[in-house]
Amino acid sequence: MLEFLKSLGVAEPLGLGFWSVALTFVAAAVFTWRFIPRVREFAIKVGWADMPNERRLNKAPLPNAGGLAIFAGFILPVLVVWALRPIGVVSVQIQVLAILLGAALLVLVGFIDDQFELPPSFRILVQTVCALLLIVNGLRIDLTTLSFWPEELLGMTGPLSVFVTWLWIVGITNAVNLMDGVDGVVGGIGFVGSMVMLAVAAQFPDRGAAVVLLAGLAGSTLAYLRYNFNPSRIIMGDAGATLIGFTLAAVALLGTTKLSASLSLAAPLLILALPILDTTQVVIGRLRRGVSPAQPDKTHIHHRLFSRFGARRASIIIWAITLAFCVVGMLLQSVQPIVVLAVVVVIAACLAWVAFRRVKALARELQETPQ
Repeated sequence: MLEFLKSLGVAEPLGLGFWSVALTFVAAAVFTWRFIPRVREFAIKVGWADMPNERRLNKAPLPNAGGLAIFAGFILPVLVVWALRPIGVVSVQIQVLAILLGAALLVLVGFIDDQFELPPSFRILVQTVCALLLIVNGLRIDLTTLSFWPEELLGMTGPLSVFVTWLWIVGITNAVNLMDGVDGVVGGIGFVGSMVMLAVAAQFPDRGAAVVLLAGLAGSTLAYLRYNFNPSRIIMGDAGATLIGFTLAAVALLGTTKLSASLSLAAPLLILALPILDTTQVVIGRLRRGVSPAQPDKTHIHHRLFSRFGARRASIIIWAITLAFCVVGMLLQSVQPIVVLAVVVVIAACLAWVAFRRVKALARELQETPQ
């Protein structure tokens, strides 16, 4: 297996080995798979749920603590692998710690927001703190390596790099969060995006940190989809959506996926193109109507697809569009076509499997329910 992967240009990141990465993925998936029912049961008891209203699609109270299960399933295998085999030099380990701390803070604030609806300005402030935590630890977009960067602006590179990095992290975090309006959408985007970024990072031997983080995120989001594909039994809330957005944005600054050259800038943008385009068109539309960009509405792409095709087809369409953008991103990163094909097949098979398991479980629940 290892020799075959090496023949395709897939490296062995920092000596982690294929089976160590696979174990991280499987451990995250199994833990999240088993943990979500317990989280759901507890959330129902204490009232952690989204109540129906004119904007939400659910017709009954729906537990919104899925983000806690995703975070637990994501971080525990990563910490175990890190303890057994440090991922990277000290500077990289500090950057990984900064990502995990920022993710934990966003999960905490997102969960509080799910229950008590915090002001948007406070959420942006917390996201800014998390972005600065990454920036001060060396995770930033280096504008000087962009081929089109003008020489006359070299003196302003420092402040502009900080601003662009802040915009990237906060923008992607909120763009992914705003996509969370239909069952399975953000979970699918998180799984597809993390798997594709993992495939890109695995092409290089010094990207172990990115590979481990992405393997944990991919496993936990895939297992979450087992309970979130329509009709969902639990939702991730802002805690889970901001976790996925922030982690993908932050890991994109690690190693080969960092935004340090024109080509490297294009790939993460394509991988996360759908949330970016959706948020852009929504904000522009709200400004044209004279309302606040933070004012919720039903003009997102998932709302439009839902009204036309229903929840299941809408989520599958969004998964397919995301995967199509990701294929282009992988090709721009010079990933071999056979590896691209393998990644697409694996992603499609995994999504089909969890969707099938959810539909099968629903049929069983209906049979067991008295008429």
